[in-house]
Amino acid sequence: MQTLITLVVAIPAVSAAFLLLSGKLANKWGHWLGVLATGTSFVLGLIAFIRLADLPSDNRAVQVHLWDFIQSGKLDVGFGLLFDPLSAVFVLLITGVGSLIHLYAVGYMAHDEGRRRFFGYFNLFVAAMLLLVLGNNYVMLYLGWEGVGLASYLLISFWYNRNSAATAGKKAFLMNRVGDAGFALGIFLMFYTLGTTDYDKVFDGVGSLAAGTVLMMGLLLLLGATGKSGQFPLQSWLPDAMEGPTPVSALIHAATMVTAGVYLIARSNPIFSANHTLQTVVVSVGALTLLIGCIIGCAKDDIKRVLAWSTVSQIGYMFLGVGLGGAAYALAIIHLLAHGFFKANMFLGAGSVMHGMNDQTDIRRFGGLAKYMRITWLTFMMGWLAIIGIPPLSGFYTKDPIIEAAFNRPGWTGWLFGSVALAGAGLTAFYMTRLFVLTFHGPKRWTETEPQHGSASGPVPVHPHESPAIMTIPLIFLAIGSIVAGFLMKTSVLDWLTPVVDPEGVVDEVHRITAVEGALLSVAVTVIGAGFAYLLFRRGTALVEQPAGPFVTAARRNLYADAFNEAVFEKPGRWLTRGLVFLDNRGVDGLVNGLAALTGGGSSRLRRLQNGFVRSYALSMLTGALVVVGAFLMVTL
Repeated sequence: MQTLITLVVAIPAVSAAFLLLSGKLANKWGHWLGVLATGTSFVLGLIAFIRLADLPSDNRAVQVHLWDFIQSGKLDVGFGLLFDPLSAVFVLLITGVGSLIHLYAVGYMAHDEGRRRFFGYFNLFVAAMLLLVLGNNYVMLYLGWEGVGLASYLLISFWYNRNSAATAGKKAFLMNRVGDAGFALGIFLMFYTLGTTDYDKVFDGVGSLAAGTVLMMGLLLLLGATGKSGQFPLQSWLPDAMEGPTPVSALIHAATMVTAGVYLIARSNPIFSANHTLQTVVVSVGALTLLIGCIIGCAKDDIKRVLAWSTVSQIGYMFLGVGLGGAAYALAIIHLLAHGFFKANMFLGAGSVMHGMNDQTDIRRFGGLAKYMRITWLTFMMGWLAIIGIPPLSGFYTKDPIIEAAFNRPGWTGWLFGSVALAGAGLTAFYMTRLFVLTFHGPKRWTETEPQHGSASGPVPVHPHESPAIMTIPLIFLAIGSIVAGFLMKTSVLDWLTPVVDPEGVVDEVHRITAVEGALLSVAVTVIGAGFAYLLFRRGTALVEQPAGPFVTAARRNLYADAFNEAVFEKPGRWLTRGLVFLDNRGVDGLVNGLAALTGGGSSRLRRLQNGFVRSYALSMLTGALVVVGAFLMVTL
């Protein structure tokens, strides 16, 4: 068991190292090594999962101590792994969905010269994410956390010769550093107050801490979570990550990176459940972010960016769930797992559309593609129905219970957060239906020749066609998951997660609405939103951006988040940097260089007095004597 768990992380890590260091040797077959490594990790993870399930429910945790990592004074951190119900479901998600994305990428990246390097980065990403969820203490979690950040930078800016891709990679890297700094400070505070970073010892010691300390610790961890998961106020990097290849978008947005923040809060549930104010902050972040994602998603015309903002919104639902506490922790994890299927399905479906449309991404220039891409259309439809929550697909079983739990939160905030979550469901149905209808239905809006995205070679012929089997087979498996995953997990994962996430919790619910009432209300709002979008866009839309009112303009500009960051942080930071450089060059360096010049110039002039003539020395002695005598005379007088 311990060997299996170790190999789950080690195999993709070793594969990544080999692919990145082997050079041209592995160019012809390196991509298959990457697929094999992730697939093998999935098989081993599944075997470990089955063996874990055979253990008693109160003893489902396997610790693996590999070596002593850090030993300094009171700080004793081991390099170890923890395989328990929470990490086990994440392992299956990361390796299972990740393997399908790897297989899809073989076809998608078939003609890219850097394919071996791409799969090296891909395996590095998977290995880092596995270390993140399997680490048995916060330092190990942070090590995987930083590995994911590095790999995401390399993948987002994979086509670094494009300015947009290089900029997006740097933006993701820098914004994540803000969150990572908060996470690191949270770990420092943890060690300072409790003397340990081990999960069990930290959770046992939380009850002895002052409320203010728990609040500060949780807020610092939350800052790290918002960075990795693209939540307010660090959400603006996530849609720009679409500049990477489409398989990267699927891996980051569905199965790995964006789920890290949710995992961190779920793993730290004893900390967050110990402070009601902290839970309210988490719920507020989730509710605000899901609304932001929905509003902006309604105004985007790029197929991948619509999906990106839907990810921001869906992760907001997960934050809402983990913030509600109690059984909602498990509900958030279930929605996360279902989201991994239907969002990966739609991102890879978007890549399939791009494959058949010369890499075009503007949904205003699609239309009528259903008859040309039957498999892509059908599988994408399953993802669309799942994300908007149409029964009996997965989103109905995972998102609607979170809306119900939000309404049943005690106090007036229950009405507030429940209403926001319900409004988000209606908006999600609207913009996802708009995306689906404009892409696959309505009149044909593309012409026989279109400018190829990212190409300066001019218009090229457009002949929509279905993607090869190596790309459509993963779509079929993910579509099946989009249909059945929600029901299967809703009936089994709640009990499975009980040893790690206590369903009783500390939050008392009020029963404002029942499960049936919540489901009916959510489905009704969803049908209204989807129907409205169909009526508006069934005949297509304008092929160019039209003048709009202030609300649509704000949504098109990401609610001015980028403009705010530029005005408040980027420009002042740039001015401060320039000022410090000027001060360093003219002040610090000027002082040092000035002292050196003064010393050198003064010594060269004093050297002239030593000319070797006795008469000059006699004159100097006479002058000195006269000065001394004059000084004595002045004193005596």
